[in-house]
Amino acid sequence: MNLSLKGKTAIVCGSSQGIGLAAAIELSKLGATCVLLARNETALQQAIEKLNHFYEQQHSYLVADFDNPETVKKVIEDFVASNPVHILVNNSGGPAGGPITEAKEEDFLNTFNRHLVCNHILTKAVIPSMKKEGFGRIINIISTSVKIPLPNLGVSNTIRGAVASWSKTMANELGQFNITVNNVLPGATKTQRLESIITNNANKKSVAVDEIEKEMQKEIPMKRFASAEEIANVVAFLASPAASYVNGVSIPVDGGRTGAI
Repeated sequence: MNLSLKGKTAIVCGSSQGIGLAAAIELSKLGATCVLLARNETALQQAIEKLNHFYEQQHSYLVADFDNPETVKKVIEDFVASNPVHILVNNSGGPAGGPITEAKEEDFLNTFNRHLVCNHILTKAVIPSMKKEGFGRIINIISTSVKIPLPNLGVSNTIRGAVASWSKTMANELGQFNITVNNVLPGATKTQRLESIITNNANKKSVAVDEIEKEMQKEIPMKRFASAEEIANVVAFLASPAASYVNGVSIPVDGGRTGAI
């Protein structure tokens, strides 16, 4: 099985921490040169030090805030003007939780811009390079809510579904150029976002954090949360030559929690 990414350049979004950083680490282990993209430059500088340099890659980073799509557009267009890109991992932090009936109109608009619009800007920018190189992998980190909406995540459920539909449409159009587009759907994963969700739920219910954790883990057949590395392993496979005929799919990595087939 060919998993080598030597000679390939990967842009990994939201990669100063969590799943994004874990994905960059795994891609670097396979030989990819990684370009980290996030808004916190200090965190990016620290993240670079965690990447694998065994193949003498010269990793770098770009600074942009996904709440400002125009900045994202300028940063990516400046980069691709002089650098080839083979892999794009679209990833951004999710919106605040809450019932959909309590969501404000601007919550939907802001989340739509941060996720779908920024994904679209980044993808359009790298397509010409991928076509020229004859190799492209676009991997979107979304959520299992695209299979079954999750309670108390009204805005997220709505926008994640839109991103999944956008992704499938992209896959249909780009497959002929040896560019695949796939989605990774993390379940409950040990990240800062999960910690925040658990803490908020515990505060609302006036119970201990470990009680909320146990309740959540009961719903997972494997009875535990995922590590960020377990999600990243699937991202790395989809980015590799071995996944050359996997296109237009949404893969839950959730320990079996999602009730859909």
